[in-house]
Amino acid sequence: MFRRTIVATGLAGVTVMATAAPGAAAERPSLRQLVDRLTAADGAPGALAAAEGARRRTVVTSGLGDVGAGTPVPADGHWRIGSITKPFVATVVLQLAGEDAVALDAPVERYLPGVRGVAGVTVRQLLQHTSGLPDYLAYLTPQRVIEHPLDYYEREDLLAIATAHPRLFPPGKGWSYSNTNYLLASMLIEKTTGRPYGEEIERRVLRPLNLSGTSVPGDAPDLPEPHARGYVRPGPGAPLDLTRLNPSVAAGGGNMVSTADDLNRFLAALVRGRLLKRPQMRAMMTTVPTGRASGDEYGLGLQRTPLPCGGHYWGHDGDMIGFTTVAGATTDGRRATVMANLNPGGTEAQDDDLNAALTTALCEAH
Repeated sequence: MFRRTIVATGLAGVTVMATAAPGAAAERPSLRQLVDRLTAADGAPGALAAAEGARRRTVVTSGLGDVGAGTPVPADGHWRIGSITKPFVATVVLQLAGEDAVALDAPVERYLPGVRGVAGVTVRQLLQHTSGLPDYLAYLTPQRVIEHPLDYYEREDLLAIATAHPRLFPPGKGWSYSNTNYLLASMLIEKTTGRPYGEEIERRVLRPLNLSGTSVPGDAPDLPEPHARGYVRPGPGAPLDLTRLNPSVAAGGGNMVSTADDLNRFLAALVRGRLLKRPQMRAMMTTVPTGRASGDEYGLGLQRTPLPCGGHYWGHDGDMIGFTTVAGATTDGRRATVMANLNPGGTEAQDDDLNAALTTALCEAH
C-alpha cells in the first residue's frame, strides 16, 4: 500500500525467544541488531522478527507494542499486513483457474461486465501488475486516511478514482505496482463464486492451513487480541496511535490481519505447492522485472528476491496505516516475517532495515 514503481518491459523443533534485554542477543546477534535498529534508529515503537526452519523457530522482539501501557510487542500478536493480502487473493484466483472457472489470459471484462476502465486488461495482468491501471492510492494520500481513520470506502468509489486517470502504459507493456489490480481481482472472485472474497480466502486457504489468527476484516476497525498498537508519526514528536482504523480503504489489495506464525505457515505452504496445482504454481512463479534496486521480480501475487547467502526467496511486503511488514519463504522450507508498528513516519532507512532483517532471518534459519 502507498507505494508505486513503474518499469518499462518487453515443526517440531526448538523455540528460541529473545527480548530486548542486555545479553539476550547471544543466540542470533545479527538479527537482534537489525530488529533493535528498527526501534532505536528508525523510530518504530516496536518490532518483531519470527523465523523458522526445519529444526528451529526463533522470535526476536524489540521495543513496545503499546506505548501508553509500556508493554512489549506480543510475539503472538495480530496486526494489519497490508499488501501481503495480495498473495492470498492471487492464490484464490489461481485456484479458480485450476478449476477452469477463470482463464488467466481472458479479459477482465468477461468476469466483470460493465466495469469501466478495464478494456484490454487480462486477469494475469491484474495479478502481475502489468495492466497499466493507475493505483487509486496514488491519489488518496496517507494524510487523508490519518485524518479520517474510521471513514468507509466503497470499492466502486476507489475504482472510480483510478479510472479517472490515464493508464500508465498499454496492458502488458510495462510493470507498475497498483492496488487497483487487486481491488478488481477481489471483485472477480466474488462475481465468479457468488460469495465475498473474504469467505473464499477463509474457505480455500485459512481453514485448510489452520490459520486461526488470520482474517479479512472488511470494514471492522478493531484488531483481535492480543495485538500491538499501530502508530504513525506525521511530524516531530511522539507517535500517534491509529490502531482503530476502517480497513475498507485497502480493499482487496491490503485488507487482511494476521500473525507472524500464520504468515510463515501460509507462505511456506504456498511456495512448496500445497495450495495450487502445478500449472497454476508455474504461472504464479513466472516473473517479470520490477526495476527495484533489490533486484526482485514479480510473479502473480509473489515477489522473487535474491538472498545475500545465495538463492532467493518468495514473499511480499505490506504497508498499512500503523504497521509495515515483510515476509518470505524459500522452497526448501525456511520462512520469516518482520514487522514494525510504525507507518508512515519511520526513517528513510526503515524499509532497508526491515528487508535486511528478513534476509538475515532466512539465511540463518535452519
